[in-house]
Amino acid sequence: MSVNILHLHSSFSLGGKEARAVRLMNAFGDKARHTIVSGVPDELGARDAIAKGVKHEIAQNPPPLVGKPSAARYEAIARFMARFDLVLTYNWGAIDGVMARRVYSKGMPPVVHHEDGFNEDENKRLNPVRNMYRRVALGSAHALVVPSHTLEQIAHKAWKQPAARVHRISNGIEVAKYAGTPDPKAIPGFKRNPGAVVIGTVAGLRPVKNLPALVRAVGGMIAKTQLVIVGEGPERDKIAETAELMGMEDTILLPGFLPEPHRYMGLFDLFALSSLSEQQPISVMEAMAAGLPVVAPPVGDVIEMVCEMNRHYISPDWSEVGLRDRLQVLAKNAAGRKTLGEANRTRAQALFDEKDMIAAYARLYGEAIGKPDYFV
Repeated sequence: MSVNILHLHSSFSLGGKEARAVRLMNAFGDKARHTIVSGVPDELGARDAIAKGVKHEIAQNPPPLVGKPSAARYEAIARFMARFDLVLTYNWGAIDGVMARRVYSKGMPPVVHHEDGFNEDENKRLNPVRNMYRRVALGSAHALVVPSHTLEQIAHKAWKQPAARVHRISNGIEVAKYAGTPDPKAIPGFKRNPGAVVIGTVAGLRPVKNLPALVRAVGGMIAKTQLVIVGEGPERDKIAETAELMGMEDTILLPGFLPEPHRYMGLFDLFALSSLSEQQPISVMEAMAAGLPVVAPPVGDVIEMVCEMNRHYISPDWSEVGLRDRLQVLAKNAAGRKTLGEANRTRAQALFDEKDMIAAYARLYGEAIGKPDYFV
């Protein structure tokens, strides 16, 4: 008989945490049935990535995951959770599921909470009220999972979680897929300009990704370049306006969201990140697996992710000048890009292969339900 798992998401659009959750669902196959709650009912884009044959449903009319703290609301959430064998909660938007278990613990299934990072409202400074709330709620969790060293330290210091409860599990990708030749038609509208260095990034077009700054950095380069920004979101018009002001209408492409990054990542010569807040970006893993050098600000674990040689191209600050100058050096040096890229590919193979991530989650979830080898 399969295990019934409840997933509490603030939304189920196809972002990093959702993509990882779906990869685990697919890996567990018929060992589990999954019920998914999306705090935003219409944001269900990740559902399309669930493999055929994986038993799942989108919960209809679940209790709201956000709202004013109240015993009645926590009780409603707890009653809903009590029907399952394991509850998985994701980020701040689902923390009330953890709190519901804290308030109503009798007969409740184990909860594993996942924290992957912060939105714009906490990218510079953690909210002290939320810190206190997390400290109280997480005391009832079987485990707290984080992907990065940065979040691991925050969990211990800011949220006061004991070492036994905190599990750092690196994100992972299918590294081998990125070794093949990229599909020249995988990016609609893309055509390499003669002599141009193609700088690419993959990100949701949201303020925290700081993409207008990347446009200005690339626009200020001396080298002949093209910029491709793969992703969709509310900042699209602002990015396009910035490109127009920089005179880049003919050298920038915004193709929207594209699945299967292994098909197009290798079309880039350089990968650039400009985010104000990240932890362990999957897009950086994908770029490394595709054999690309990475230029980024000093955000999250990026400097520890890339190979040692690539660390010289992680800017010491978030300035556009810092990004521009490092992009400029690599744009002029094709041989250097190849050397860095191959070293990054080797490091991705060693550290970020998906099978290691799946095995770690399988052990943790199995331990939570008292069957350590169940998902293995």
